[in-house]
Amino acid sequence: MEFLYLILAVLAIIGMTAYLKWHPFLALLLVSIIYAIASGMSLSSLIEAINTGFGGTLGKIGLIIVIGVIIGAFLEHSGGARTLARTVLKWIGSRRIPLAMGVLGYVVSIPVFCDSGFMLLDPLGKSLSRNAKVSLAGAAVALGLGLMATHVLVPPTPGPIAAAGILQADLGLVILYALPVSLLAMVAAVLFASRYASRTYLDPGTAIAEDAAQQEKATPEKDPPFAKAVLPIIIPILLIVLKSTLWDKAGEGTVNTLIGFLGEPVIALLIGMFLSFTLPAQWDSKMLSASGWVGKGIRDSSSILLITGAGGIFGQVLEMSGIAASLGSSLQGLELGILLPFLLAAALKTAQGSSTVALVTGASILFPMLADLGLTSETDKALSVVALGAGSAVISHANDSFFWVVTQMSGMDVRTGYRLFSLGTLVLGTTAALGVFICSMIVG
Repeated sequence: MEFLYLILAVLAIIGMTAYLKWHPFLALLLVSIIYAIASGMSLSSLIEAINTGFGGTLGKIGLIIVIGVIIGAFLEHSGGARTLARTVLKWIGSRRIPLAMGVLGYVVSIPVFCDSGFMLLDPLGKSLSRNAKVSLAGAAVALGLGLMATHVLVPPTPGPIAAAGILQADLGLVILYALPVSLLAMVAAVLFASRYASRTYLDPGTAIAEDAAQQEKATPEKDPPFAKAVLPIIIPILLIVLKSTLWDKAGEGTVNTLIGFLGEPVIALLIGMFLSFTLPAQWDSKMLSASGWVGKGIRDSSSILLITGAGGIFGQVLEMSGIAASLGSSLQGLELGILLPFLLAAALKTAQGSSTVALVTGASILFPMLADLGLTSETDKALSVVALGAGSAVISHANDSFFWVVTQMSGMDVRTGYRLFSLGTLVLGTTAALGVFICSMIVG
C-alpha cells in the first residue's frame, strides 16, 4: 500500500506542476503533507519531518546556491560571459560552428542559467551561420545541448548543488566526476548537432541577428578581460576539488587547515563572488542593492531555494514513513545500481519538464534508500548526483520552458524541435549515463 502511495505522490507532483502549472514548491509541500498523513505518520512526526527536511537541507546548501547565482548575475551583466564567448570562439575558430557553440554553451552555463545563456549567445550563432551560409540548426542545437550539459551536471549550477546537498555528497567529488562525464556528453551532443541536426535547414535570419552582432562588437572594451572573467568560475571549483583530493580530516598543520577552510564550498564560492565584484568596468554601489544585480540574483535563487527545501521535506517524510527502506530492499534485488538514479530522474524530467525539479525530487526519493541500495560510500553518492543530472536532461520537450526558448528563438516548429532538440537531449543524457557507468566501473 505504501508503494502505491508513493506512485500516487509522484504522479500528483507531476500533475500539479506540468498540467495545473502550480509552483513546484507548493506541489512538493502539499504532497509531502498528504503522503505523511496517508501513510499513518503522527502529526508530531510530520512537524518534525517538515522542520528537519526543510531546515536541514537548506542549512547545508542554501547559501551556496545564493552565492552561485550572484556570481552568475555579475558575469552576465558585466559582460564577463561575452568575454568568455569571444575567447572560446577565438580558440576554436568560427568555421567549426557547432563545436564552437557547444563549447560556448558548456562554459557559460556553469554560472549562468540556460535560458539567459541561450538568449545571450543565440545572436552569435545566427551571425556565424549566416556568414558561413549554413543552416542555423547545427549552431542552435549544439548551443542548447552545451548549455544543458553543465546546467544539469556541473556545480556550482543550482540543480546539481541541490542534489548533492540532499544526498549529502562531497561537492568536490561531484565536480571531479561531473566534469569528464559532462565533457563526454557534450562531445556526443556536438556530433549529433553537426552530423544530424545541421542537415535540416533553418534560416539564420538577417536584420535581427545583424543588429545583435553589431551590438556585440560595439562594446568589447567595456567587458572584462578573459583572465579576469574566468576567475570567479575556476577558483571556487579548484579550491573545492583541492579539498576533496588533498585535505586530510585528521591531519594537522597550517597548510592542511588552510586547504580545509578555503575548500569548504561556502568559502570557495564567497571568494568567487568577491572576484566577480571586480568585473564591472565602472563600479556602482547600486549593483549590490536590492534592486541591483545582487538583488536580481537573490530573487532568481529564491525559487530554487524553496523547491530544494520542499524536496528535503519530501525526502524526510519518505524516510520517516518507512517506505524508503522497504522500497530500497525491493529495488536492490533488481541490481540496477547506479542506473536507478538516472532512470528515476529521467522519468521525472520527461513527465514534468523541469530539470531542477527532477534533480531535487529524484534526490529526495533516492536519499532514504541509499543504504538499502548499497550506495553508501562518498564515491557512490557523488556518482548518484551525476547520474541524477544525466537523467534530468532526458527528455526536453513541450513541457520544458527551455524547449520553447530554443525552438522559438531559432525558428523551429514543434515537430522539428522534437526531432532535433528533444532527440538531442536524449543523446546528451544517455551518453552522460554511460559516462557515469564507466566511472563506476573504474573506481568501483
